Amino acid sequence: MARLRFALLNAAHEGENTRRNFRREIDADLVEFNANEQQLPDHYDFDAVVITGSRSSVYWDEEWIPPLVDYVAEATDRGVPALGVCYGHQVLAEALGGRVAGMDDFELGYSEITHHGDEIFAGIDEEFTVFTSHGDAVVELPPGAELIAENEYGVHAFRKGNNWGLQFHPEYDVETAKSVADGKRDQIGDARVDDVLRSITPEKYDAACEAKQVFQNFTDHVRSLRTEETASAAADD
Repeated sequence: MARLRFALLNAAHEGENTRRNFRREIDADLVEFNANEQQLPDHYDFDAVVITGSRSSVYWDEEWIPPLVDYVAEATDRGVPALGVCYGHQVLAEALGGRVAGMDDFELGYSEITHHGDEIFAGIDEEFTVFTSHGDAVVELPPGAELIAENEYGVHAFRKGNNWGLQFHPEYDVETAKSVADGKRDQIGDARVDDVLRSITPEKYDAACEAKQVFQNFTDHVRSLRTEETASAAADD
């Protein structure tokens, strides 16, 4: 079977870390588009769509955001599976009819999350460690979506059909975690950022690596869908 081919909608304004992290973690050919530069595919001929994080908010008045949400809405409507991470999770929620809003707090650093047994979390402990960085949250799930992971900050994952949103960052390496945390000084202050930087230890990173399994689980799910489609097409011939 040929390798899977995913559209990587990179919404990061400085995309080098994002590009490196997703290309390392996802076992598929990634066709990358710089979403915040209004680069989007002109077709939907992909096995899946992956939407990355961003420092933007999905409700900001920026001209590149509505086309991104619209593309994801159309892709999922056509049956293309989608995986959204952090900002991508929020884009996916909006595309499917949910709602995103600003939080009263900012979640930054390693956090504990509880999942509720969905296949995207196969092989991951019910309570697991992740790196988080967000001041927005999904406050209304899309119609028909299921809450599948959460903590005290709210929704950390949802599923609707073959589409998953993940608020946390399973793709981060240590370099990215430190860079992202250091960039939040204006938002949350030096003291809190310094605390987070001290918490980025090899032990914490190793614990958070468990969550990287979500990428393999998503890829396995997409591969199984393609196998089913191939078998169905062969049966019809």
